[in-house]
This record gives sequence, C-alpha cells and structure tokens, in this order.
Amino acid sequence: MKILTLGGGGREHAIVWALSKSHMVDEIHCMPGNGGIQDLAILHEGDHTNPDEVLSLSKRINPDLVVIGPEAPLVNGVADVLRQEGYSVFGPNKAGARLEGSKAFAKTFMKRNNIPTASFDVCTQLPEAMEALKKRTAPYVVKADGLAAGKGAFVLQDLKEAQEICEALLNKNYLKEAGKTIVVEDFLPGRELTVLVITDGSDYIMLPPSQDHKRAWDNDKGPNTGGMGAYAPVPWVDKKMTSQIEKTIVKPTIDGLKKENIPFKGVLYCGLMIDEKQECRVLEYNVRMGDPETQVVLPIFEGDLAETMLACSKGSLKDIKVPLVQKAAVGVVIASGGYPSAYKTGFEIHGIERLSNVDDIIIFHAGTKKVSNKYYTTGGRVLTVVGIGGNIEEARKKVYKNIEVISFEGHFYRKDIAARLEGPNNA
Repeated sequence: MKILTLGGGGREHAIVWALSKSHMVDEIHCMPGNGGIQDLAILHEGDHTNPDEVLSLSKRINPDLVVIGPEAPLVNGVADVLRQEGYSVFGPNKAGARLEGSKAFAKTFMKRNNIPTASFDVCTQLPEAMEALKKRTAPYVVKADGLAAGKGAFVLQDLKEAQEICEALLNKNYLKEAGKTIVVEDFLPGRELTVLVITDGSDYIMLPPSQDHKRAWDNDKGPNTGGMGAYAPVPWVDKKMTSQIEKTIVKPTIDGLKKENIPFKGVLYCGLMIDEKQECRVLEYNVRMGDPETQVVLPIFEGDLAETMLACSKGSLKDIKVPLVQKAAVGVVIASGGYPSAYKTGFEIHGIERLSNVDDIIIFHAGTKKVSNKYYTTGGRVLTVVGIGGNIEEARKKVYKNIEVISFEGHFYRKDIAARLEGPNNA
C-alpha cells in the first residue's frame, strides 16, 4: 500500500509511525509533515486544508488510502472531493465533520438523538444570549459555534464577564465567522475522559480510553492549551463504565448519523464528563483523533492500523478484530517557552538522538523541522515523549526518567502528567 497522510502535528507523526509498522505499507507520503515525520515519509509542501491542492497531489502520487489527520481539511470537504474522484479516504465527509465544525449542530444532534449532554441554548442575537445566561448560575459556559483553533470555549465565574464575551462574539466580531452563532450551556462538574471510536458508519472499534491534561502548568494551573500530556488506558474506567459509554453515547451517535443520512468513515472523538455518580455526558465531539491522546493510544493499539483504516474507508470494519490492550502509555509534551501565549521558534533541539534506541520510549514531533540532520523548533508544542509500561505507573516512571535529556532554549513541560489516577468519586 501507498498511503498519503494529511497534517503536520504530533497526532500525524503518531499515525504515520503506526502505519509504518504495518506489513501492508510500502510507502507513506505526508502533506505537509514535520521534522519527525520526515524520517518515515516523503514530505510534500502545500495547503493540506485546500481540497484542490490535496486532489492535485493525490493525482500525482496515486495513493491506495488517504488518511486525514486534522479537523480543518475535513470541515473544508477534502474527503468529499477525494471520494468523488474514487480515492479511499479515512475521515468523514463535510456533513459528518459538522459534529466538530459546528457546536450548535452537534448539540442539536445530541438533543434529537437523546444523547446525554449539558442543557443548552443556541443564540445568534445578543438579547437571546442574555436570556440564556440569566437562566443559569456560575460558572457560565459560552462556546463559539465554529472552529476557533481551541480558543472558542469560555468558562466564566462572573455574569458580567460572560455577558461581555457574548457581546464580543455576537456583536464585535471577536472570532469572526466562528462566533456569529454561540452556544450557552450548563457547566458540567466531574472528570474529563476521551474515547476515540473508529467507525465506518455501521460498525465501530472503541480505542482505549485516555485522559488529556489541558492546563499549561503543574497541578492544573495556568492557561488552557492544546494539551500538555495524556495517558491511556484510564485505570478507573472499568467494564461497566465502558459498557455505559457504548450504550448511551457511542451507539446512539453512530445510529443517529445513519438515521440522518450522514455517512461517516473515520474517527469519532467523544469528549466526555463523568460526574461523581458515574453518569457520562458529552462535552464535545471531534471528528478526528485527539492531540496528544493519539500519541498514547496508538502505541498501545494491538491491531494493524493500516488494515483497520483501509477496512473503515471501504465500509468493512466488521471484518477487523483488534486484540485487547496489554500495555499503558504516558505522554509528556515539551513546549516552547511562553506557550500558549507568544513564543519564539527556530531553536536547535538537543538530546533526541540519545533516546532513539531506548526501549519503550517513543518521541513524536509536532512543531519541528529537520535541516542537515538537526531538528529545530517551529511551534508551541514541540515534542511528545511517550513512555510505555505494563501499567500507568511504569510508563510514567519511564517517561520522566528519560525526558530530561531533551532540551532547547526556553523549553518546559509538566512534571505531573498521570500523577492523579483516582476515579470520579475521588476527584
């Protein structure tokens, strides 16, 4: 097989790494890729979110499968254009991508299909938003409808601040088109959980549950980021909870898509909140693998990713059997100084080669480029260092014992990823 992967972050490096291990794969291409992906795939410059550019590249290299990593190309309809031309694609069409591309669509979809989520109001005018806020108490949750690069969700303790955010979004063009419609919803307390589901629209495979750490600094302090680390599986998610998630969320979502004639071949990301009564509700859907969750889920995935993704793209996922997970993974993101605010790039990264042959350590690149066999920083989240072990504790020891050898100017990382593994009752 020849595979084309779209994207250039840590998620895509993990996908390319997993695909490269398949006996079915001869050649991997990536657009645009990064310094780490360059070691495993042929890189192509260009705009991977532009359907015409992706189609043009596909016609040149003629891949057997196109794997779409990020959300932007999915929302832009890249999968639709490729499928119309006869390519096998892993990733939903534009209609399915609305589950991530429009918060309002996702919430109303959940309501129509009786999928548990926070009570909400969809607002396009400021007076509506003010009424929606009045119905609630702090903390107030306001979300921009469209894609906003992780900057569209607000949790506010003060009513006046919440009103100002609504005004900024609806009347002052704060997030441009993404904020023209907003969702005001109830705050859900509890512990977050990520469940990634590979589905061809009928059958599905639930990947091991994972937990992301969003805050920049230790002890969940500091600003929200794209994710500073993750671990999988989650020890407090037992068979009973897995079954509940499947029965109340995963299956109704897939059935709902089918009922509404929305074909879906790719990954359904269920961002969940588990409360102290063990009740599960959907915080958000995404339509692609998470970052950094992918970097810990794929290293412990016991199946053949290329075989699974190809079967998914062809609607034959029922033929795939995936062995149970035997290991655990903990991933720690090394970020540029100042991230998620302003940061500088272009620094040489030291120490990667010292970990290249260490057992049970994998380094996934995100914001890097490779020049003359040296790696340099190009982004806010630069690397994810992943430790593998028989359980979370072993994996955690492994990653923190080895991460210290990597450095670049201004780098930082959290020291407490996967330090608290209690269940929702002990949160």
